[in-house]
Amino acid sequence: MNQLEHAFFNHKKDNNMTKIKKAFWLILGFLSLGMAYVGVILPGIPFSIFLVFAAYCFAKSSKKMHDWIYNHKYFGPFLTNWTQKSVFPTKGKYAMILVMSSSLAFLYFSTGNIKATLWSGSFMALVAIWAWRYPGSVNEWETRQDAGKKIGWLK
Repeated sequence: MNQLEHAFFNHKKDNNMTKIKKAFWLILGFLSLGMAYVGVILPGIPFSIFLVFAAYCFAKSSKKMHDWIYNHKYFGPFLTNWTQKSVFPTKGKYAMILVMSSSLAFLYFSTGNIKATLWSGSFMALVAIWAWRYPGSVNEWETRQDAGKKIGWLK
């Protein structure tokens, strides 16, 4: 098969695969967005990672949904600050620590399993360290930027 035949006959196949990929990313985006909404309401389920993943999925599938999520009243500022400046809000960090602490206390008092509590606490501590290394506000980001400091300690 020469190049002309390949381009002619495989065009429809490539177009169908593009539609399937877009549908896959769109469905994944809606599922992730749903989990982000659940994470806002229920303690213990992180909303931020699901929200960032939903924005990624919508960027690959639907400009309309991508624009909607970035212009959302509550989610938009968080996503914009995260993608442009790697800002993780200080209120979110404190809320994360509060939820993690209460989850650990609930785990310990409901199960009495010290190993599970220690393992869970260790992983929660790693997540907290990851989150606290990022600036908590745009002002803090600007201060670090002006001083020539690393934004997330690793970059």
